[in-house]
Amino acid sequence: MLYWAVIFFVVAIIAGVFGFGGIASASAGVAQVLFFLFLILFVVAMVARALRGRTP
Repeated sequence: MLYWAVIFFVVAIIAGVFGFGGIASASAGVAQVLFFLFLILFVVAMVARALRGRTP
C-alpha cells in the first residue's frame, strides 16, 4: 500500500511539473489517503503485536 502511495505521489509531481493541475491534485489526494491508511494499519498491527506478546 505504501508502494501505491509513492506511485501516486510521483504521478502528482510529474503532472504538476507539466501543468496538469487537476490530475496533480487528484493524484496527491489519493497518495495522501493511501499513506494515512497505511499508517493506521501499521499502528494497529503494532498494537496487536504488543498485546498478543511473544509466543515461543
